[in-house]
Amino acid sequence: MRRQSKMTFKGAMITALALVAFAGVTATAQDVATGSATATLVVALTVTADQALAFGDVYQGVAKSVAKTSATEAGIFTITGEADANIAIYMQLPDYLATDAASGNGDDRMVIAFNSTDCNIDTTGAAAPAAFVAANGWADQDPHNISNATTVGSVGTNIYLGGRVTPSVDQKAGDYEADIILTVAYTGV
Repeated sequence: MRRQSKMTFKGAMITALALVAFAGVTATAQDVATGSATATLVVALTVTADQALAFGDVYQGVAKSVAKTSATEAGIFTITGEADANIAIYMQLPDYLATDAASGNGDDRMVIAFNSTDCNIDTTGAAAPAAFVAANGWADQDPHNISNATTVGSVGTNIYLGGRVTPSVDQKAGDYEADIILTVAYTGV
């Protein structure tokens, strides 16, 4: 039994010496850091239809075109949002204009068409179709497939739209209309 006490005492002494020897050493096996997440929400996009694409008086069997540069007849849309942000533009265009059944004329249709150069995009916010300069945006755009490389100008972006109606030779007299829907979204690029 005496021998066991000596060993226990010796083991306890070695353990105590080891603890004293390593007491000044700090173990750094792990560390912690705290980061953060931030975001700045940009200005919301707004789209307004400032001027209707207006063909005015048309005659049976006689097609009529409106130039995208016409100050009084071209369709004008204005887009505002975060300056220089990339946007995607989608224009839903009608295939025809229709009379209002409530007008007493019945529901009659007149063909409307848009060619591949019937749209200008002005990033100066000038809102003057005739004053558009190609260097200030995108000229001769296809309104069915507008480029997604478009940006919001510092003041805004205007879209000028022309088109052509073709009444039939027996087209009913009356007022015709259709919706042109412009959808715009940030691309995040």
